[in-house]
Amino acid sequence: MPIPPSVLIRQGPDGNTLVLLAGPLDVRTAARFRTELAKGFSRARVATLDVDVTGIERGDMSGMVILYELAQGRFTKGVQGRLIGLRPELQKVLAAFCAEEPEAARRPDVSLPERLGASVLDLLECARGHVVFTGGVVQAFATAARRPALMRWSEVGRIVETAGVDALPIVSLVSLLTGFIIAFEAAQPLAAYGAQIYLANTIGRVMTRELGPIMTAVVLAGRSGSAFAAELGTMKVNEELDALETMGLEPLRFLVIQRILAGTVLTPLLTVYAMALGVLGGFVVMLGIGFSSAIIWNQLVSAVTASDVLVGLVKGVVFGAVVASIGCRRGMETGQGPAAVGVSTTHAVVAGILAIVLIDSAFALLTYLLRV
Repeated sequence: MPIPPSVLIRQGPDGNTLVLLAGPLDVRTAARFRTELAKGFSRARVATLDVDVTGIERGDMSGMVILYELAQGRFTKGVQGRLIGLRPELQKVLAAFCAEEPEAARRPDVSLPERLGASVLDLLECARGHVVFTGGVVQAFATAARRPALMRWSEVGRIVETAGVDALPIVSLVSLLTGFIIAFEAAQPLAAYGAQIYLANTIGRVMTRELGPIMTAVVLAGRSGSAFAAELGTMKVNEELDALETMGLEPLRFLVIQRILAGTVLTPLLTVYAMALGVLGGFVVMLGIGFSSAIIWNQLVSAVTASDVLVGLVKGVVFGAVVASIGCRRGMETGQGPAAVGVSTTHAVVAGILAIVLIDSAFALLTYLLRV
C-alpha cells in the first residue's frame, strides 16, 4: 500500500533539527511538501539540519527541487541540510542540479595590483597569440605564392562577392549621408566668415584621407569581420577544423588566407567608392546652397591631391588586412559551448574597430611628421 505524503519536523536541543519526509515526492505532491516545510520552519530556530528521506518511495524533477533547496539551506536561511537515506535512482535525478559555489569562490578577494598584473599578462598573451597567428598566415601565403594552384581562387571570389559587392548598399548609404552631414555642419560656421566656398576643400580632404577609409573599415568590421569569426567559429565548434587537420589540410591555408586576401583586395576598392559617394553628398549640398558645379569642381581639384587619395588607399589596404585577420583569428580561437560563437563574433567586431582607430592614429602621426 503506497505511503501518503507526509512531513514531520522534530526540533531538538540547541537547534538540532530532523526532518522526516515520506511518500511520493513528485509534481503532484511537491506543492504540499513545500507548503508544510515552509510552515514548519517559519517558527523553528535551526542550527543543524538532517533530512531523512528514507520514506521517499519515488520522485521526479519537481520533487528533487525541494530536496535541493533543503540541501542548500533555502528553507532555513543558509543552514544547509544533510540528506539521509536517498535512494540511488533519486540520487541520479538530484545530481542534475549543480551545487552552488560559495560566495568566496564566486567573488574572490583579489587586490588591485593583482588584477592589473593579470590584465597585463592577458594582454601580452593576446599579443603573443596574434604574432603566432600572423606568422602562420605569412607562411601560408608564402606557400601559396610558390604554388598558386593551392590557393582556392573560387573561394576568394565568393568572399569578395559576399563581403564586398553585397556591402555596396550600406557603404553607399553611410558614405553619402556622411558627406551630407559634413557639408551641412560646416556650411554655417564657414558662412560667418564668408568662406562657404571652402566646403569643397573640407569635404574632399576629409573624405579621401579620413572618413572614407574609416567608415568603410568600420562597416566591414561589423559586417564581414563578424561573418568570418562566425563562420570559422561554427566550424570550430562542430569540429570541422579538426576534421580538416585529420585529412592533412591546414585550416590556415585552406580557409584563412582566402578571407584575408579577399578583405585586403576589396577594402581599398570600397574605400574609393566611399570617397566618391561622400564627395558627391557634399557636392549636392553645395549645389543647393547656390554654387555652380564648375566652381565646386575647381575647388575640389585644387584641394585634393594625389597624396590624399594615396593615403586613403593605403589605409584601406591596411584596414582590410587587419579586420579580416582579426575576424579569422577570433573564429579560429572559438571555445566550446553554445555561446562561444557569439563571444568570438563580439570580440572580432570590438577588436577590429579598436584596431582601426589605433592604426588611424598612427597614420595621422606619421603623415604629420612626413608632411604628406
